[in-house]
Amino acid sequence: MAPLNGAFSLNSLLLTLSVSTVLAICYVIGLAIYNLCFHPLASYPGPKLHAITRIPYLWALVNGDQVRQVHDLHTRYGSVVRICPNELSYTSAEAVKDIYAHRQGKPEMQKNKIFYSMHPGGPTMLTADRQDHARQRRNLSHAFSDSSMRAQEALIRKYIDLLIQRLEEHAESGNKPLNFCSWYNFTTFDVIGDLTFGEPFDCLEKSDYHPWVSMIFDNVKTSSYLKALKYVPGGKWMSSFVVPKRLLERMKTHANITTEKLNKRLALGTDRPDFIGHILQRNEKTFSFDQLKSNSSLLIVAGSETTATLLSGVTYHLLRSPDKLKKVVDEVRMTFAKAEDISITSVGTLSYMLACLDEGLRMYPPVPVGLPRIVPEGGDIIAGKWVSGGTIVSVSHYAAYHSPTNFRNPESFVPERFLGDEIYADDNRPVFNPFSTGPRNCIGRNLAYAEMRLILSKLLFSFDLELADKEQDWLDHKTYTLWEKPELNVKVKKVVR
Repeated sequence: MAPLNGAFSLNSLLLTLSVSTVLAICYVIGLAIYNLCFHPLASYPGPKLHAITRIPYLWALVNGDQVRQVHDLHTRYGSVVRICPNELSYTSAEAVKDIYAHRQGKPEMQKNKIFYSMHPGGPTMLTADRQDHARQRRNLSHAFSDSSMRAQEALIRKYIDLLIQRLEEHAESGNKPLNFCSWYNFTTFDVIGDLTFGEPFDCLEKSDYHPWVSMIFDNVKTSSYLKALKYVPGGKWMSSFVVPKRLLERMKTHANITTEKLNKRLALGTDRPDFIGHILQRNEKTFSFDQLKSNSSLLIVAGSETTATLLSGVTYHLLRSPDKLKKVVDEVRMTFAKAEDISITSVGTLSYMLACLDEGLRMYPPVPVGLPRIVPEGGDIIAGKWVSGGTIVSVSHYAAYHSPTNFRNPESFVPERFLGDEIYADDNRPVFNPFSTGPRNCIGRNLAYAEMRLILSKLLFSFDLELADKEQDWLDHKTYTLWEKPELNVKVKKVVR
């Protein structure tokens, strides 16, 4: 009888597997039919495969093609696209207002926690809920005020002057092209390191990346992989197998170095006019150590890479547009007689330079992706149409700024559109919010503009610049939330006065 019992058990197992397989197939087919025909978002335009499953979106995310994919979908389907079964992407100014702006009589739309990485030390100003965000922002805002910027100016200018010194040394030693992406990063990381931890990373001093800075770049890319896995059942468990162990270890090392640097900064006390100093001056109990650590880590990335990215993009576009370059160079060199005259206050008179920076932000936004929010329970109206509660919604910066519906000649670098040129009078300027808008807008906006103006002014005052490879399509690269920038090699010639 034993063989019969064994055969019966095997047949039972095969039957169970067959039934389970059939049920799984029926579930998948049923879910696909529901998503296509009966889902609350079924009436929204978009590819059918994207309506059925999130897989195409996740594939683009881990391959660095998310920004281009969303832009292409908007080009094909219009100002609103269903990019996933439960997610809509927009490119209209009306959607910007409905999703991100202050909502009178309504709570703000909450952030999609899957998109935003939670720091082990607790919520940062980026990830905190409404009440905690208001508290954190209130206690950090003074560090980014106009008076604080003036107090920090000497520190900022010190590193910009060191950048100019290093470039002069290279210019004198020959005409070998320099990778400006790296040099912009050296400068912005040294500035933000000193403003956050009371000491630079010595990137400019050593003309190289600090090992920790290199780790930060790896962490940004790793976070895209981890983000994709969050949408997959068992993704957290899978991360230890899918994501290279080397990258996970670097994330831990990053946290340890943050702790070490923060402890050193706290030992310096409250007298320095930097971010930590302002927090401690207001109230030492405002932030716990873990919250200081979490926000310090955020400030290092947000206050450096984004500024360096915008400067890289503006430099590329200016060097590809000789007429625009001449205008901004003439403005700088006619305004200032000597480099010492260039200050946070004086660069405020450079209207064409500001237009170049704004056009750079439009053409090459440092954060090109849409920042997702969750429609509150009960649903809401977005861009004139009802959207069900729980839907993920966002406005893609890159797609919105490159839409011909919003901007005339969207693929052309035209600073004049920000100076009242009548040809561009119909541009949909309200959609342009590279620092976001509403209660969650970027707290470092003024610092970023001041730093970008100072760096670009000093560069154009001191050097003649030329692309080393005029045929390079530098803009053809991938994104992992932020741009993965290739080398931007520039020939540098010192201006003789």
